[in-house]
Amino acid sequence: MKTPSITKGSPTDTILHVALAAMLVLFCGALYNALHETIVNAGDNAPDFSITASVNGQGSKTVTAKDFGGKLLLLNFWATWCPPCVEEIPGLNGLAQELGPKGLVILGVSVDKDADAFQQFLRRTPLAYPTARDPEQKINSSYGTVQYPESYLIDRNGKVIEKYISVQPWASPQMIQHVQSLL
Repeated sequence: MKTPSITKGSPTDTILHVALAAMLVLFCGALYNALHETIVNAGDNAPDFSITASVNGQGSKTVTAKDFGGKLLLLNFWATWCPPCVEEIPGLNGLAQELGPKGLVILGVSVDKDADAFQQFLRRTPLAYPTARDPEQKINSSYGTVQYPESYLIDRNGKVIEKYISVQPWASPQMIQHVQSLL
């Protein structure tokens, strides 16, 4: 019995080359995207956004990054299912109460997909600052945020002053003094 051979120019050879070329193009595209992924750091312009926020689940207002012009913005990405995020809420509440009247605006952006779980959490855990839910994770993606909590201090001109990864001692005297020095 003779084994069929693949000769140059055969239909099988052409299909194999096309498949390899397609895989190479896909690989190069994925590599390009990974190398050019947006990651916002201190000194960068803060990406603009638009989201509907509420305080303690009451009322709602669409806000954009430009709405905070003239004020220092602390943008906090978090989730109700994230224990470190929940751990820093009392500190954020304290910071909002202490420095909110002096010009600090805190905006929490939750990446929760479950709207009911998010609302139930807000009923159990009051927040002293506005928060919004971004289930499609568009805003945090525009900042390059993939772990939570992550926060950005953004000055009145829209520049990121500092980026904080993980839980922070927001209500500590040192942090309050530091943030107040930026107002």
